[in-house]
Amino acid sequence: MASERDIFQLSGPLHLTTVDWTDVDHRRSVAASMVQGVYIMQRDRQENRQGPDALAPFWWNFFNFDLHCQLIDDADSSIFGAVFKFKADLLSNYNTLSKNSAPSYIIAFRGTVTKGDAFSRDLQLDLHFVKNVLHQSSRFEIAMQAVRNMVASGDTNIWLTGHSLGAAMAMLAGKNMVKNGVSLECHLFNPPFVAAPIEHIKNKKVKHGLRIAGSFVTAGLAVAVKMKNNHQQRNISQNNLFLDLAAWVPSLYVNPRDHICSEYIGYFGHRVKMGSIGAGGVERLAAQHSIAGLFMDAIGKESHEPLHLLPSANLTVNLSRARDLREAHGIHQWWKRDQQLESRTYR
Repeated sequence: MASERDIFQLSGPLHLTTVDWTDVDHRRSVAASMVQGVYIMQRDRQENRQGPDALAPFWWNFFNFDLHCQLIDDADSSIFGAVFKFKADLLSNYNTLSKNSAPSYIIAFRGTVTKGDAFSRDLQLDLHFVKNVLHQSSRFEIAMQAVRNMVASGDTNIWLTGHSLGAAMAMLAGKNMVKNGVSLECHLFNPPFVAAPIEHIKNKKVKHGLRIAGSFVTAGLAVAVKMKNNHQQRNISQNNLFLDLAAWVPSLYVNPRDHICSEYIGYFGHRVKMGSIGAGGVERLAAQHSIAGLFMDAIGKESHEPLHLLPSANLTVNLSRARDLREAHGIHQWWKRDQQLESRTYR
């Protein structure tokens, strides 16, 4: 029997009968719904719900999207993503500004599913993310090829969106496109951040002290590694890549109670605090590196910097009280009405 959360008529953003594409709340809600549509497609597959029994189509049809194609994992045949095409010809009653702000396509990626035959593959990819080798997985290669194909069609009015593991894939795809000179709008829900959970320390002085110490240690290691002749050119290119990403401003949506993504709050907020005490330069250097990556460089081994290293972002924090950790990490919170959201752009 289908869960109430899967049924659009019971859990979806039914209040968005008309989408204002210039409204940030509407854009966020639609992006989250597309991700939910991918989740439900996979559940439809697992439960063998086909034709009129399928629940997934409601999640995109409501917003005038068609399913352009599914993205299938080659290892377990699970549906991990989809490309949705916007039916702009149905917007005769929309104002011109809203029409022009709508995406032509949305490419969405789901996160880890805990039930069914896809769980073991998803868990394997979670570990790939932790080890900073998600880019080496065949699932990401399929996702990246889909993004390249859509961009190659000549239309760059494309959104990338995902939740949890899917947010990591969307972020990585977005970074890769920036390297190729194409900046895509990106909506990332509960994106994972691999680090010690400093943000959950209640004592603000201790928390701030740990972050300051970490910044100085990281910056010091970065300088020491850069001074090694056999690594100098590599680090210069890494720094240039970080600066190349500066103009790209992905939208990140995090919940402070969700330990998987909450560290983004401190990652960006700490930059402002370091600037206020005259140590902004130290933090700008530290923000481009991880201690683990620098250590690998120092001993002469290849390293891959964590995905969370971002120069810019539009960070939205959900300050509404979550009932439990499941709700804090869930996708449903991002289209609910009357949420207490706080947004800030960091550059």
